[in-house]
Amino acid sequence: MENLSNSSTDKSDLRRMLIAARRALPAAAKAQADARIAAHLSSWLATNQTRVLGVFLQMPGEPDLATLYTQLLDRGVMLAMPVVLEKNTPLHYALWQPGDAVAKDASGTLAPVTRTNFVEPDVVLAPCLGFTASRLRLGYGGGYFDRTLARLPRPLAIGVAYASAQVEFAASAHDVALDLIITD
Repeated sequence: MENLSNSSTDKSDLRRMLIAARRALPAAAKAQADARIAAHLSSWLATNQTRVLGVFLQMPGEPDLATLYTQLLDRGVMLAMPVVLEKNTPLHYALWQPGDAVAKDASGTLAPVTRTNFVEPDVVLAPCLGFTASRLRLGYGGGYFDRTLARLPRPLAIGVAYASAQVEFAASAHDVALDLIITD
């Protein structure tokens, strides 16, 4: 994926460019990049105590970390998926394992069907459509991660992205910087 250095501050234009760039990424190159991201994330998690990890199911073009999730379960890390119970609210995290049933939540994304076992993750993974050098995340515009990270106590937040998705945009009042970005 070519680097999308762009000084544009229009997040809608950046989203369109980044989605198009991800779609143009050949499957073999994406798989290699996904494997590098998973290896970097696995290495970080091996040296940083994490009891409960907030994970995500990939949307089209996002890094696929499914194999890593299974390995983490084998290492004793509990996984939790974000659930939107109401629009314009922070995320809730429900315990989840690969293979558990999922269905669309209030935001229209896939989340665990069982929504009674909520937990507070130590660390959350946030898929990034794009990100800035100052670790601001560009997502799809719903603001769920920003609202979640604005709460206290907040979990450690790790952005997951392709290195070529680094862009620049002006921060909005509600943007909350991530603690770390892990790329390929």
